[in-house]
Amino acid sequence: MTATTPAENPESEEETIKLDQFLKLADIVGSGGEAKHLIRSGAIRVNGEEETRRGRKLRNGDVVTYADEDYVIETTPS
Repeated sequence: MTATTPAENPESEEETIKLDQFLKLADIVGSGGEAKHLIRSGAIRVNGEEETRRGRKLRNGDVVTYADEDYVIETTPS
């Protein structure tokens, strides 16, 4: 058995959530399909920039903006 160091597996150090999953979790949309259309329409901004990739990984401290509402991503260590 070998141990994985953070350099070998950087994702283990920082938790992420995909943008489309976040939109569902935050009750901004009701389904993945709705999230896809909303994101592709250009209505979502991440850290002040338009984001059209639904698989965009959000990290602790990222700010998602929709309809003039800001949502700050806060992760808790596992």
